[in-house]
Amino acid sequence: MIPEIIAESNWLGGVVAATSALALVYGTRWLSNARKHALLPPGPPARWFWQKALPSADIARAVEALVNEYGPVVSLRQGSQVTIMIGRVQAAWEIMEKEGGALVDRPRSIAAGEILSRGNRILLEGSGERFRRLRRAVHTHLQPKAAETYESIQLEDAQSVMLDILDDPKNHQRHAQRYAASVVLRITYGKSTPTSVNDQEVVRIHQVARNALSVILPGAYLVERIPLLRYFPGYTKDLDRWHDEEVQLFREQVDRVKSEVATNVAGPSFVRTLLENIDNHQLLPDEMAYLAGTLFGAGSDTTASAITVLIMAAACHPEAQARVQEEIDMVVGRERLPSFDDEDSLPQLKAFAHEALRWRPISPIGFAHRATRDIIWRGQCIPEGATVFGNHWAITRDPDVFPDPETFDPQRWLAKDGAFRGDLRTFTYGFGRRVCPGQHVANRSIYINLALLLWSFRLAENPAAPIDMSAFSRGVIARAAPFEVVFTPRTEEKVLRGMLGKVGA
Repeated sequence: MIPEIIAESNWLGGVVAATSALALVYGTRWLSNARKHALLPPGPPARWFWQKALPSADIARAVEALVNEYGPVVSLRQGSQVTIMIGRVQAAWEIMEKEGGALVDRPRSIAAGEILSRGNRILLEGSGERFRRLRRAVHTHLQPKAAETYESIQLEDAQSVMLDILDDPKNHQRHAQRYAASVVLRITYGKSTPTSVNDQEVVRIHQVARNALSVILPGAYLVERIPLLRYFPGYTKDLDRWHDEEVQLFREQVDRVKSEVATNVAGPSFVRTLLENIDNHQLLPDEMAYLAGTLFGAGSDTTASAITVLIMAAACHPEAQARVQEEIDMVVGRERLPSFDDEDSLPQLKAFAHEALRWRPISPIGFAHRATRDIIWRGQCIPEGATVFGNHWAITRDPDVFPDPETFDPQRWLAKDGAFRGDLRTFTYGFGRRVCPGQHVANRSIYINLALLLWSFRLAENPAAPIDMSAFSRGVIARAAPFEVVFTPRTEEKVLRGMLGKVGA
């Protein structure tokens, strides 16, 4: 009897001990989570997991309103998920840059990352060895020194844009799209210049890029909040079809370069470099195909949008345009075209470009990061596992850094002595270790197109068709609605055609 009592006592004691231990563990976790939520940056009331924390129609401006109401860092709670929105310059610097090591990761992406891309898209790849491999492969071909080697391609295609505008000014946005497609096709695959934005290959590549951007848009797919939906019959039908289209296209491009390499007719290109260094990069075939394909998709869409913003800004702000043209005429003159060698001597032009991309940021929402540890910022906690956005639209409207932010004012980027200021930032290309690897190529495209544009033409609104400066798409990449511009040549048209026709002049 006594042994049974002792045994029962021991069993009860074990249960009590185990229960106490579990209570301690879960109690500690509960307290820890409670403390984190108590320390979260301010924000609106929490929502249920199936509810959207933000409207899908105009996320950027919704975040701007929240930042104005709650402060520079805002927390959104949706079920157990915490999303942090950063909307001021100093906060972005202190969190996204200084704490960048904790924000290299990406949150899980079911629709865009797992279903559409099958885990091959570098933009959505989480931190880790695979991301580092992909990043190294990109950097070898897009670092500053490498980017310099593409200047002749960019100059040639930019001169073609000016001739296209002379011939067909109404379709200036399509000419910008053709420029961007041509440059990235030549750099990525060594292809010849497409003669039109209607080139079937260009159309296909643009379509797969836009499919991807529509899926990446935060809140676009309920499967991100209810993962089991991916197993419902028919739910992934469109995503599966889009995956088949993009992977077929990306593989075709790599296979073409392989064939050209094998027959010794391949010109220099990103894919050729990957193929010639396949042992060093250790990329699987689809990793290589996606790396090149997404490089094109991202580069062409953003570059075309940036050039369009430059055109809109010049037409809508004639005084700022005139300052740049006065500087160009002084530095370059009218006897030759602007070149890349002139860039450092054109601070007004540089200021105009920076202000245009602040005024109408190309990626207003930003891309999602994931915190891999708690980040404490000014007494507030960004918890491990939180999704973190640097919202470009709100950041570029920081009144402490950019007074009267809706006013287009390139002079804010210049010091009293006229030199370009190095202390202002808008994080156009992203943050920390996830900064866009193509930024050096993109900056050169922006510079040479703006220099040639304002050297060649005086831009103005058509009084009969005023430009709606707020008419942009509300997606991941902001695209301007069609608008009309009057392009007046600043040189006799025959002479201008002759100068622009001399490639590399």
